[in-house]
Amino acid sequence: MTSSVYIHIPFCRQKCYYCTFSSYPQLDLREKYLDGLLIEIEKRYLGEKIKTLYIGGGTPSLIGFEKIAEILSKFNLEENAEVTIEANPESTTNAWIKGVFDCGVNRLSFGVQSFDDKLLKQIGRKHTVKQAFDVILSARKIGFKNINVDLIYGLPMQTMSDVSASVITACELGVEHISSYGLKIEEGSKFFRERPKSLPDEDMQADMYLKLCEITEKYGYKHYEISNFAKNGFESKHNLNYWNAENYYGFGCGASGFEGQTRYTHENTIEKYLENPLNLTEKEILTKEVQLEETIFLGFRKADGIDVSAINKKFGTDFEKKYFEILKKYEKYLKKTENGYAFTNEGFLISNYILSDFAE
Repeated sequence: MTSSVYIHIPFCRQKCYYCTFSSYPQLDLREKYLDGLLIEIEKRYLGEKIKTLYIGGGTPSLIGFEKIAEILSKFNLEENAEVTIEANPESTTNAWIKGVFDCGVNRLSFGVQSFDDKLLKQIGRKHTVKQAFDVILSARKIGFKNINVDLIYGLPMQTMSDVSASVITACELGVEHISSYGLKIEEGSKFFRERPKSLPDEDMQADMYLKLCEITEKYGYKHYEISNFAKNGFESKHNLNYWNAENYYGFGCGASGFEGQTRYTHENTIEKYLENPLNLTEKEILTKEVQLEETIFLGFRKADGIDVSAINKKFGTDFEKKYFEILKKYEKYLKKTENGYAFTNEGFLISNYILSDFAE
């Protein structure tokens, strides 16, 4: 049973300098794209009750709220479904916020990245700090009770005090959820082609991470996943579905999904997607061994870690026996929990390195 949905809106006025997501400035194709998206949904969605629905991008706030309403109307949403949409401050108006609120969106995720105008300019963001404040406060007045803010640390010229100031600002704005990611320079981004100067080194980025963990804890946020912090009861249900290795639909250009034992990906360009919205460029049936590895990888992203008995039952294995040497090797970065194992904050910092051993 698939009860979560991801929908991709691939339009942006301009790519940020660090971005490698499926996003394009071809705004003239919006209407055609949305027509194709609706065709895909009508053909592939089987009518299950949906617990979480997430509209990401790109910049979904470049799509009129009337079209958002039409998309949502295609799904059989549970009464208390978590319905999230991403938005960028510069393209978000009060009318749009009110429109998406009225059509059933109950969670907003704002791509703020920093509360520092100079840093925003250096990474290619088009909004100002004032615009970020304005849309967050507007969303609150209109009635949103679940707001996320995205932040990035490890930016060019960014100092520890810059990171602290942005995190404190987000906390004092009272948003329910904060996602904070370390900058990664990936192939395909402007930063990859034109390497920026004065990047914080790995040690400094690690210190920035530990500092934001410290600050959010002081303000009462629960650190429930490597990069995510929430007030009690406001953990992202949609993202927890990913981290619990559950099924989800993926609709739209560049979107991925996982249904049954099959993982799939759509065409990555708008033009290719529109040729056949039902075409999947990659389709892989996951073996039990791969599913086990992914359950471990995703589970360790959560602060609660992995449930050993659940893994043993699902995969017919003895986790502690199978991975005894690895658990012993990294014991100072792991903590025993009621149900299994979890990373310490220091373990989160080298999680990719540790998890690579579980794949061998």
